[in-house]
Amino acid sequence: MLQGLRARAWLCHVAVAVAYGIGLTIFRAVSIPHWVILTGFQLSVLLLTRYRYWPALVVAEVARLAYVSYTCVDQFGMLWAALNLVPNLIFAMPVAYFCRERWGLFPSKASVNMGAFLACALLAASFVTFNSVVMLAITPLPPGYVVHYGEAAGRWFLGYYLGILTITPFVLFVHSLWGSSSLPKLWQQMAESRLLFESMCLGVPAFAVLIWLGMTASSHSQVREMAQIMMFMPVVWLALRHGWQGAAVGGMAASFSLMALMPERYDHSTMEAETAIAFAISTMLLVGARIAVLDRRAEQERMDSRMAIALAQRNVYAGEMQLKMTAQALEQVRDSVQHVCTMMLGRLRSLQPHIDDAGYRLQAITTQDHLYRLADGLYPAGWGERGLPTVLREGSLVRALDEAGIVYWSDIRGPISRLSAPLHLALYRIACESVAELCGKKDVSDIMLRVRCGEREGRAWALLRIRSCAHPVRTAHVRWQELLPRVMRTSSGGGLRAVADRAATFEGRYRDRHLQNGRSISVWLLDPETPRGL
Repeated sequence: MLQGLRARAWLCHVAVAVAYGIGLTIFRAVSIPHWVILTGFQLSVLLLTRYRYWPALVVAEVARLAYVSYTCVDQFGMLWAALNLVPNLIFAMPVAYFCRERWGLFPSKASVNMGAFLACALLAASFVTFNSVVMLAITPLPPGYVVHYGEAAGRWFLGYYLGILTITPFVLFVHSLWGSSSLPKLWQQMAESRLLFESMCLGVPAFAVLIWLGMTASSHSQVREMAQIMMFMPVVWLALRHGWQGAAVGGMAASFSLMALMPERYDHSTMEAETAIAFAISTMLLVGARIAVLDRRAEQERMDSRMAIALAQRNVYAGEMQLKMTAQALEQVRDSVQHVCTMMLGRLRSLQPHIDDAGYRLQAITTQDHLYRLADGLYPAGWGERGLPTVLREGSLVRALDEAGIVYWSDIRGPISRLSAPLHLALYRIACESVAELCGKKDVSDIMLRVRCGEREGRAWALLRIRSCAHPVRTAHVRWQELLPRVMRTSSGGGLRAVADRAATFEGRYRDRHLQNGRSISVWLLDPETPRGL
């Protein structure tokens, strides 16, 4: 068992070394002194590979450099061949370690600290540049050959730094996607990614147009230089749209597009454009990281708002269930009152056969009627069988208005059956509150109720509008003393404030308008995203 585990561990180290060696060969073939994307590949591997595999990486790179030292020992000497065996990876390892362990490069699996990464990139490029300058200093040169160390160091630093900015941010972006989801979900995210869609549909055509302008204007170097410098514009646009991830994707595309327009190695205008692109990518990575933080904060605020609304809706649901249970308890009390009254009158008649019990029966009927109205005000009787349309047309509130002498008319249109039960009850409660508010002024003779339903962006909505009219002659004949107590029992007494609160609970809004001879209250509501049946 132990030998099998050791063999598997050695096999993993060998696989890592071979894979890293293949990557070195590929990236080395496309790197040039002022655009060393090999350094970006090396730093990406150091930032993402487990520490126990770092020796395998060093062995793989030393093996590649050993062949170079062996073939060039006669030309450059033994000292150069020995120092050449020290890979650039060694100089980047301390920086990568501190970046991962001390500077918090990965606050979470799906996020990257861009400030720490750019510091890591600058230090890694500086250390590798120092190593290159030392190697140049010990390299035997032909007699009379003058070396400008400052110019060479600047060119190398630009190449290493731009190489890191070209490869590593994109690798970190892919790693953030991979770390937050499995492979099937990763493919799904990439297929649904707005960044990928906009990069392919807008970013790639923009870079293609700039490359075409630079290539067709080969005789006009100024046009080519302008096209190279303008490569930063798609980077800025993607960063402002998608944060540092957009800057990573756009920066890689801009860097490759810039090199596609390079007429020859060490072209001065190309290196100037590289400096501008490196500055633009660095700036946009920082700006994009800040934009990502602001986006996460805004998304968190939206999530908190949705959670607060969902909590309020659940509280409304719990309150309605309590009212329903209370109404059911009152119904049971009403039945008990009837049973007790019948039993007591029967026993009283057996003791006094000629007693007049009409008054007792009337009092019992009156008590039962009060209990029924109270229970119906708390929760409409037979709601489950009749539903909202029937309650708004024939419910106890409608009967109270009709018996008091107020003309009531309702019009309900739209797919109201698609609305959830909580929204049905919310519409009923708002209607009761609004009617109580309108009748409280005692200047109402006609009430018109309209309900409209529909869907918007996959969510159902409802619009409730209650309009009152006041005709002086009919208003004077309304029996307010009978109406107001019955209407107030169906409401909470909060008035329009309760209407506004209930509208806000269902992500809606209300409007109160005073008309020439009346008043209009309009309430627009959205169906809950996770409706719960009552």
